[in-house]
Amino acid sequence: MIYFDSAATTLQKPEAVYKAVSAAMQHAASPGRGSHRPAMEAAEVVFRCREAASELFHVPHTENVVLTFNATHGLNIAIKSLLKSGNTVLISGYEHNAVTRPLFHIPNLEIKVVEAPLFSPELFLNRFDSLMHGVDAVICNHVSNVFGYILPIELIAMLCRMRGIPLIIDASQSAGTIPINAAALGASFIAMPGHKGLYGPQGTGLLLCGDTTVKTLLEGGTGSLSAQMNMPDFLPDRLEAGTHNVSGVAGLLEGMKFINKRGTQAILEHERTLLLAAVRGLSRIPGIRVFSTPRTDCQSGVLSIQFSGRDCEEAGQALGERGICVRAGLHCAPLAHKTAGTFDEGTVRISFSAFNTLQEVNLLIFEAKRLSERLKSKQ
Repeated sequence: MIYFDSAATTLQKPEAVYKAVSAAMQHAASPGRGSHRPAMEAAEVVFRCREAASELFHVPHTENVVLTFNATHGLNIAIKSLLKSGNTVLISGYEHNAVTRPLFHIPNLEIKVVEAPLFSPELFLNRFDSLMHGVDAVICNHVSNVFGYILPIELIAMLCRMRGIPLIIDASQSAGTIPINAAALGASFIAMPGHKGLYGPQGTGLLLCGDTTVKTLLEGGTGSLSAQMNMPDFLPDRLEAGTHNVSGVAGLLEGMKFINKRGTQAILEHERTLLLAAVRGLSRIPGIRVFSTPRTDCQSGVLSIQFSGRDCEEAGQALGERGICVRAGLHCAPLAHKTAGTFDEGTVRISFSAFNTLQEVNLLIFEAKRLSERLKSKQ
């Protein structure tokens, strides 16, 4: 099996991640719920995970690293902390449903969309700047989960800071692959999952909080201030109601250690090497459309393609039957497909990780060529 679906979940993890999850399940209890050894071990795991995230993403205060179930959980907290009925929000044309669906459920919310072609950051910035007037918040993903398009997040953040507009960044496809400096960006919130580029288990995530006042999404026990009925007014307790996923957090910690050891830039360069090899090979195959750019600063290790005359779901299934795991369809991001003009057809998405190889890319190209030739013979 060749796994090219890391934009959904990195299936291949560092060995230390598996071991940490197992060890935590056997030895760690609930942090903040006792002074006995298993509870203290759990508290140590959770604290070290916050420290690792604070170091990796340059978060000035460790307590501003909030543990979540996934990026969607964090984005819901962020969106509902900043926006209410009657507000206006500005989003990119490449947002995931984790952003658009929570916005849709806020009544009387005006949503402005920055519509700009793929891999055109200068045009995007011009249109973004022209739409910022009267906006209460900005939400933008760092990297498109469909096309690997890297949006100019540093310049977006700078424009937001200049105008005093709160910014939410969806770093679901960039965390662990592209350097993120929370202190320099000055965003109100940066949300990310643990199970993608951070190489942690499913059911984990991080929300990096700025100085913005946060609203609770869940209320319950925190192990702190138990006598009062209101949730604590300090982070991270205010946003971490209920028992932590300690085994998942232990795995996430080891995933971030792996990234620190390997180096974010080295992982990005490896994924881009695979991407360029895939683009070169697939572009030569008649009947395959490749969504890419010669600009190396505009695309990460995520690539979308289309097979002429073949439904993308069928093409994805056909590759799966040949042992190549890809994702096909709209990828939970219909807005991105509408912006790029691929909504009716969808795409077959190929996404890489630190564990993929050039040999695997060559096998993908070989099987894609066979599939395209078979389709052509049927026409």
